[in-house]
Amino acid sequence: MLSPEQRETLLEILQNRFEKNRQRHQGIEWTDVKFRLEADAGKLWSLGEMERTGGEPDVISRDSQTGEYIFCDCSTESPKGRRSLCYDREALESRKENKPENNAVEMAASMGIELLTEAQYRELQQLGDFDTKTSSWVQTPANIRKLGGALFCDRRYDTVFVYHNGAESYYAARGFRGFLKV
Repeated sequence: MLSPEQRETLLEILQNRFEKNRQRHQGIEWTDVKFRLEADAGKLWSLGEMERTGGEPDVISRDSQTGEYIFCDCSTESPKGRRSLCYDREALESRKENKPENNAVEMAASMGIELLTEAQYRELQQLGDFDTKTSSWVQTPANIRKLGGALFCDRRYDTVFVYHNGAESYYAARGFRGFLKV
């Protein structure tokens, strides 16, 4: 958990980002978001992990059914502290040599967040130009993963692309973006 000082610092960072990027969350008030954050130390810790690894989390919408605020990594490029990862544990264990330190699926779970789906990634891209020099793993359908593949997305030529790669691959410019409902 976060110390009281860490908590206050994080809330200040989140508020400043929220106010600076109002176009991402029109109709949402910071006081309402802050109330939810202060009521859930675990979710605040997860946002702290998103921030610590370079994700620059911000509110991008609100779930119309649950009322939860949806935070997403809004760093311009894939978060620096979450790159050079293969897709999941199975992929990591399949590598015979030059194994990366971790994998995207388990790292996200350890942070208390989820990888974006392809649809969520495309929605995020409506709010700005993200991953113009990097790429991000996204949740991969079971039928693709069963065959050894995994999906990633990026933005090039003012277009969002979805690609495939072997799940065991990893690159210095590929990480993952996550989301969290609060």
